[in-house]
Amino acid sequence: MGAIRTFKSTSLAHETVRLRVADRDLDFEKASDLARDRAREINKDAMMLAWFNRRSGRGFPDFDCGTGDRPPWRVFAEARGANLTVDVNDGDFIFLYLRL
Repeated sequence: MGAIRTFKSTSLAHETVRLRVADRDLDFEKASDLARDRAREINKDAMMLAWFNRRSGRGFPDFDCGTGDRPPWRVFAEARGANLTVDVNDGDFIFLYLRL
C-alpha cells in the first residue's frame, strides 16, 4: 500500500479531513476502513451516517431526501447532525460521520 497523507481543515463545528492514498488498488472497502480508522482517531465513538463512491456513482442512503438540489446521502447525514467528513482522494470516496 502507498503512502497516506492527511490534510485537515475546520469550519465551526464541522471538521473535514482529507486523506490522500497513493495506492492503485484502493477500492471502496479499503477507503472505508481508512476513513473509519481516521474518524475513530478523532472521536472513538464516531458513527458513519452516509457515504459516496464517485467511481461507481453510488451513495448511501440513496432514497429521495430533500428538495433534490443536493445528493440524498448528504441531506440525510446533515439532517442527522453529521459533523465530520472524511474525504479520500479528492472526493473519490466521501464518508460523513457523527462525532458523539
